[in-house]
Amino acid sequence: MENTLTPEQATEQRLAQRLRQLRLEQGWSLDQLAAQSQVSRATLSRLENADVSPTTSVLGRLCAAYGLSMSRLLRMVEDDFPPLLRLADQPVWSDAQTGFRRRSVSPPSQALAGEALECELDAGAHIAYATSPRPGMEHHLLMQEGKLAVTVNGQRHELLPGDCLRYQLSGPSAFDAPPDSGARYVLFIV
Repeated sequence: MENTLTPEQATEQRLAQRLRQLRLEQGWSLDQLAAQSQVSRATLSRLENADVSPTTSVLGRLCAAYGLSMSRLLRMVEDDFPPLLRLADQPVWSDAQTGFRRRSVSPPSQALAGEALECELDAGAHIAYATSPRPGMEHHLLMQEGKLAVTVNGQRHELLPGDCLRYQLSGPSAFDAPPDSGARYVLFIV
């Protein structure tokens, strides 16, 4: 009987291959990447072998080491897309450990400068990124539902539905949904 992968498993396999390829393109050993990303050598090896799925935090660290946005990295492993992308065809990536889900509403492409993501955080979820994958990256975060505290470059912003937070990311950032409310927002990245 033929062993076929689910679409999610196929994406995880492509992500593992792409992570290995990025490291090799830099000419880095696993130890060098571990030093650059602050992710253990053992974890990097398991990621590249598709033994484990990366968390949002680990992907953020790897993206910072490579100078890529997370969406750009994930776009490298997702199938190409037509000009019209139906809801059912928009790639979804989840991190069950942190309670984060992202749907690539308008994926990045070589011909387009921007991208749009619909993101959801579970109640009480916390995600922190140590640095921007590319200093000065422009973000426009439009709150849809719930509550969200976003800390950008040391300044905390409390967001409610309809609020729009615009910023250029240069340093650390954090996203916190309060214990009594999750958050759903659209993030436009340029």
